[in-house]
Amino acid sequence: MHDEAELRRILARMDGKGYASYKQLKGSYRLGAFVLSVDHVQVDPYAPPSRIRIGVNMDTACIPADLICDAVGKIAVSDFMTRGFDRVAHRLVPKPTGTGGSGLVSIGHPGQEVLERTSVLITADLVEARIDVGLPARGRRVQGRQAATLLAELLPRIAEASLLFGRIDQQALRDQVLFLRDQEHLRGALAERGLVAFVGDGAILPRRAGNSDLPLQGDSVVPFVSPQNLRVSFDLPSGRQVTGMGIPEGVTVIVGGGYHGKSTLLRAIERGVYPHIATDGREWVITRPDVVSVRAEDGRAVTGADISPFITNLPSGVDTSAFCTANASGSTSQAANLVEAVGAGASALLMDEDTSAANFMIRDELMRSLIPADQEPITPFVDRVRALFDELGVSTVLVAGGSGAFFGVADLVIAVNRYVPRDVTQQARTLVGTQATQPQKLVFNALQARKPTSVTLGPPKDDRPAKALGRATIRYGGDTIDLSAVSQLVDAEQTQAIARALDRLSDTLDDRASVSDRLDELLRRIDQEGLDWLWPHPGHPGHLARPRPYELQAAIRRCRRLRIQT
Repeated sequence: MHDEAELRRILARMDGKGYASYKQLKGSYRLGAFVLSVDHVQVDPYAPPSRIRIGVNMDTACIPADLICDAVGKIAVSDFMTRGFDRVAHRLVPKPTGTGGSGLVSIGHPGQEVLERTSVLITADLVEARIDVGLPARGRRVQGRQAATLLAELLPRIAEASLLFGRIDQQALRDQVLFLRDQEHLRGALAERGLVAFVGDGAILPRRAGNSDLPLQGDSVVPFVSPQNLRVSFDLPSGRQVTGMGIPEGVTVIVGGGYHGKSTLLRAIERGVYPHIATDGREWVITRPDVVSVRAEDGRAVTGADISPFITNLPSGVDTSAFCTANASGSTSQAANLVEAVGAGASALLMDEDTSAANFMIRDELMRSLIPADQEPITPFVDRVRALFDELGVSTVLVAGGSGAFFGVADLVIAVNRYVPRDVTQQARTLVGTQATQPQKLVFNALQARKPTSVTLGPPKDDRPAKALGRATIRYGGDTIDLSAVSQLVDAEQTQAIARALDRLSDTLDDRASVSDRLDELLRRIDQEGLDWLWPHPGHPGHLARPRPYELQAAIRRCRRLRIQT
């Protein structure tokens, strides 16, 4: 291992030389209490930045054991240090003046959610920040002096201010750990209380803009207040008690006028599968971790999905018990999304009529009269939503703004007026009146009894690694996987982790196994070895955030190389 003096000598010798000279930096350097490791050097100032790690042993970091004694504590501490590193870097690192990405220092871009990430590694012996650094250049020439200042002076100062327990805001760190443990405790208690989700009193649900995830501010903000008859309370490990609206298992319909907050409430529940930072406004909107948002998705590829509970007897004669298409319609895509979510273990589905296919959701009486049932291959969701819960125990939370068709099958109807919810279930039932219901044969139990379709991932068209392009797109094996409709995928670093997972599925695991078996094995390995396992090389793994199993499966299911195993 080199020391700081050697690092400075190397950079002084290459000053003014071609950018490729920076390759000499690869290796590790002791900088006082810290070790700087240069794992990858960018080939050009305009190329993706260099990957560098800076770490310190735990004896020096002195993080109290009670804060990192469990997985939730480690995630909370890592998130706190990631955000701290980012803030200090923005304060200390001068505005870049060179070419390309010169002077960039990035540890990733955490949003409002607290996710398991690779940005700060915490083990029994080590605390390590993984960062992207744009090595300074003028044109395509090395700026050695600026690089020495950045690597030997600024990075250790940033690390000292953000990774050492003695230098950070200790009470704020403890508060974040307790806060995250409280959120996860409440999430784990929902099922035993028979709840799908919880919305805390005082929550700020609206966001500042359609392209912003920050809470709305100003005098017009209406804090959430739960209806009295739906109000529940939870006592949490920290001693805190929270009170709010419990959304019970079953079929819940949310109604209200346009712009009164019904979809805002649903979106908050959708995001509640993740913990949030304390200033988000939705930190006490807590949803079971296996709740899945479902929508129509015209044009998606579908392979081997059994959509027969909803669509049968197509005029083309296509078998819908193992349905395949390269270009699904709105109704077939929503049916596929639904059965895939249920197959992935969803305990509840979230749906909004604004993002749903109308002919998948309902058929009014006039249409039923004009087009007989034997001429309509689609059985609408309104006719299946009760069976979904009664047979499989899968709940539904549905936003409806233009039709009362679901009132007759709802267990709970919530009306939202100017962001204030109230229980209008009895009124809705009165409007519906007494309707005789015909006994129905089992639908989803029969579906479960069928042998599942085994789907395999065919060989890629090329050997290039999968590449995430922002939050919504992955290039994989010559294909483009569109994840824009997978709304609970909230961070581009989750998408990057999915891209790495696709490579691991192709490279490491048994190709003879079905996708489901291979995915189970991949998730087991991540549980055992962490997200770093997705990077089968030493050093900096890149900036990854953990996706849920459903989002991993959603990406695989949208890959056009999927094949039914015969």
